[in-house]
Amino acid sequence: MNNQKEIILETFSPEETFALGEKMGREAKPGEVYTLIGDLGVGKTVLTQGIAKGLDITEPICSPTFTIVQVYEEGRMPFYHFDVYRIGDIEEMDEIGYEDYFYGDGLCMIEWANLIQEILPEHYRQITIEKEPEKGFDYRRITIRSI
Repeated sequence: MNNQKEIILETFSPEETFALGEKMGREAKPGEVYTLIGDLGVGKTVLTQGIAKGLDITEPICSPTFTIVQVYEEGRMPFYHFDVYRIGDIEEMDEIGYEDYFYGDGLCMIEWANLIQEILPEHYRQITIEKEPEKGFDYRRITIRSI
């Protein structure tokens, strides 16, 4: 039986989204995998930058759209940031050795993870960020589901 746990949070500014990410980064444990789903411009990078700060990473974080994975080693644990938006074939993930990251000793963040659903580990934390324009331009509903 699938034992899913879901938390829904709301933020009303990029700063609040960043602060939520920072809290998540402080609470992250080695070996965890987070997936991040949301439309372009919804705040995925802002949340990820907050998570990196919570991991004590000071270097700039930007989405690795063209490199697929960016590795940050300077924090309290390694941070593996994936953006699989441009993956054409799941075999590309094999070529970069995704298993070393997914099952490694750091925190793994995967943007657009729905595109590689079949190779995700059995357990991960799915983070979905959604806008609701009627609640304000900067409003975000962030759903965190443990799978």
